[in-house]
Amino acid sequence: MLHELAQRLAGEIRLFNVFTYITLRVVLAALTALAISFLIGPAMIRRLTAYKIGQSVRDDGPQTHLVKSGTPTMGGALILVAVAVTTLLWADLDNRYVWICLATTLGFGAIGWVDDWRKVVHRNPKGLSARAKLFWQSIIAFVAVAALAWSAKLPAQTELLVPFFKTVAIPLGAVGFVILGFFVVVGSSNAVNLTDGLDGLAIMPTVMIAGALAVFAYVTGHAVFSKYLGFPFISGAGELAVFCAAIAGAGLAFLWFNAYPAEVFMGDVGALALGAALGVVAVVVRQEIVLFIMGGVFVVETLSVMIQVASFKLTGRRVFRMAPLHHHYELKGWKENQVVVRFWIITMMLVLFGLSTLKLR
Repeated sequence: MLHELAQRLAGEIRLFNVFTYITLRVVLAALTALAISFLIGPAMIRRLTAYKIGQSVRDDGPQTHLVKSGTPTMGGALILVAVAVTTLLWADLDNRYVWICLATTLGFGAIGWVDDWRKVVHRNPKGLSARAKLFWQSIIAFVAVAALAWSAKLPAQTELLVPFFKTVAIPLGAVGFVILGFFVVVGSSNAVNLTDGLDGLAIMPTVMIAGALAVFAYVTGHAVFSKYLGFPFISGAGELAVFCAAIAGAGLAFLWFNAYPAEVFMGDVGALALGAALGVVAVVVRQEIVLFIMGGVFVVETLSVMIQVASFKLTGRRVFRMAPLHHHYELKGWKENQVVVRFWIITMMLVLFGLSTLKLR
């Protein structure tokens, strides 16, 4: 909205022309999302507390978590409000990528909302069944990726780019693009959800990865930079830098309330949505492998659950003391803050490694 207003005013007052630049709007988007979250965060937490929308804690996990029972959850709605409002204010609303990414994020958020609502309000411990959750995730992810495939220019915008190799790309075609994109969006969404088990554990890696994807989006959408760095030029992809900046800003503000000891938890409404957002942006800018690298903590957390389940079903034994992996380290004696900060440090290193693929090609 403000972007369109600035464009109109720029014709009469040159000063407003500066607001049409993506770089400035990225900064303003991050600050706007930060401000919105800080402004409405305390009121939302009070409202969640008043409605007794509190988190239930398993008694078979780390005993230190029992004190968290009753802490307000579904705080991810705060992030979604901030991201949606900020994107509508500062992004180019004529851009199809912006709408696809925003719709995917809110769609997955709606799934998480239903799941959380059933758990904490209806006191149904199962929430939305795993089958129903996967079904709706699949529908939204397929529609989103199919829409991207329909508007993509073959073959450049559907190739799988291999990091560190300037001329190596795997041709996927429209069908391969849809299949890969589907698994990236759904997998990323569930990976972030599995990681969201400690105060601040999932949100900070999400902020860092969103910031890195903003850089990739800007480069991919810039004709000169993309050519120089050997990336396919995708017209309009640069606007996703604004979307990613909104996620980063809202996420940082949410961390203020979610840092140990957390005043509010993200819930599935936030975790599923943010994971899907990272996945769909990575698909647009053709950085699925780089997302896999930067999101290494999310990947390992997911693998730990898969390995634990498979091992128990096949042999009756557990590989880890408890899955996901962060609980394993807690039961080994690491304090919660140690696990969280160390996972943050690992993510920071992986994000920097991922960003290095911009030039090391």
